[in-house]
Amino acid sequence: MSDQITFQIERLNFYYGGSQALTDVNMKILSREVTALIGPSGCGKSTFLRCLNRMNDTIVDTSINGNILLNGQDIYESHVDVTSLRQQVGLVFQRPNPFPQSVFDNVAFGPRILGLADGNDLEELVVQSLRASALWDEIQDDLKQPALSLSLGQQQRLCIARLLAVKPDVILMDEPCSALDPIATNQIEELIQELKENYTIVIVTHNMQQAARVSDKTGFFWLGELIEFDDTNTIFTRPSLERTEDYVTGRFG
Repeated sequence: MSDQITFQIERLNFYYGGSQALTDVNMKILSREVTALIGPSGCGKSTFLRCLNRMNDTIVDTSINGNILLNGQDIYESHVDVTSLRQQVGLVFQRPNPFPQSVFDNVAFGPRILGLADGNDLEELVVQSLRASALWDEIQDDLKQPALSLSLGQQQRLCIARLLAVKPDVILMDEPCSALDPIATNQIEELIQELKENYTIVIVTHNMQQAARVSDKTGFFWLGELIEFDDTNTIFTRPSLERTEDYVTGRFG
């Protein structure tokens, strides 16, 4: 594990119109660790996740105050290039969203648009990304097959490969296994453990067993507030607050 801070979140407040969705959130997310965000539906987990790469900017009538520092730089300062930020901090969505193109073209899309590679270099980058997403062995014989012909689990790993191809530093995952069967879920969880060797990962999950299995740190959200944040083992075995214990033991939620 690393002591280097990737994200420093200070007094973060977020609003949908006049409705406050996040209240005074403070958190440190460390490099090359998996941070899980848990809590009941509507508690602000996904809103918080999308704050980390400014995806909420695309929603009309939202506002934010406080600070989110990425490697010491506030990502909400006016000079920040949001496209570059989202390349650096990629997001894997709840449902797989491959483009209606070939497997190869899906992974090559970002590098082509951003001018990261072409020709043989692009082909090598696609292969590297598919290997890193644990998909290569299953699809290497036909990279021209339609991405939509893959199983849901394969599609989600393809989306991860597409993200890895643009060389991010941080991977955000918004319930990446909620649409998957247990076997595909296990493959994604194993992949997360491999990816944290090189990436900082933040995952929103309703599955508390999953949070316990894959994460180093866990944050418990409740009604827009970060109630408790600690080592995952501490959160699940000896939390500081009764409300956290009630949630992780299933007394409510």
